[in-house]
Amino acid sequence: MGAVMGTFSSLQTKQRRPSKDIAWWYYQYQRDKIEDELEMTMVCHRPEGLEQLEAQTNFTKRELQVLYRGFKNECPSGVVNEETFKQIYAQFFPHGDASTYAHYLFNAFDTTQTGSVKFEDFVTALSILLRGTVHEKLRWTFNLYDINKDGYINKEEMMDIVKAIYDMMGKYTYPVLKEDTPRQHVDVFFQKMDKNKDGIVTLDEFLESCQEDDNIMRSLQLFQNVI
Repeated sequence: MGAVMGTFSSLQTKQRRPSKDIAWWYYQYQRDKIEDELEMTMVCHRPEGLEQLEAQTNFTKRELQVLYRGFKNECPSGVVNEETFKQIYAQFFPHGDASTYAHYLFNAFDTTQTGSVKFEDFVTALSILLRGTVHEKLRWTFNLYDINKDGYINKEEMMDIVKAIYDMMGKYTYPVLKEDTPRQHVDVFFQKMDKNKDGIVTLDEFLESCQEDDNIMRSLQLFQNVI
């Protein structure tokens, strides 16, 4: 827009130019105006009423107001795309590579698969992770591990998530982890969860295994802490 105003100023102060220059300027002005309007339409987003979100989550209206101010501070447009999400998340894990795990986490937050996360998406997930029941937290975690969203977790998906978590924690973990630690971890998990040995873990198998095995629950709670 500054370039347009500069062009307009030069048209006023300099000698009159051929009409094709004015036509060109008008075309540029209209194009920029249309692009700005389209960008505002697609990007800017206002959340649902706080009363509605209060009814849908486990947060009070006051807590939602505080959360929204923080969200808007990081994401002035009212939505966050994956690249911005990764940049924000990386700040909390400076000694590791959080990009892969942030990618999986973003997809879990983006429940409508639109490529952007609105405040409603963010606060709904946060409500489950911080104040949801054990069953709600486990269902959310299952969705995180179900990368391709086919309703099952296979061993490769579990390996991808667990490896991403280890990568994010970085080389400064204590005790120092061996390279094959993620694979060993997944082998133990999957053997316990895949009760009928068909190579996939269903939601029911996941819920049952987690709730009957304290070691699995403790591990999942540690993984949830990095969220």
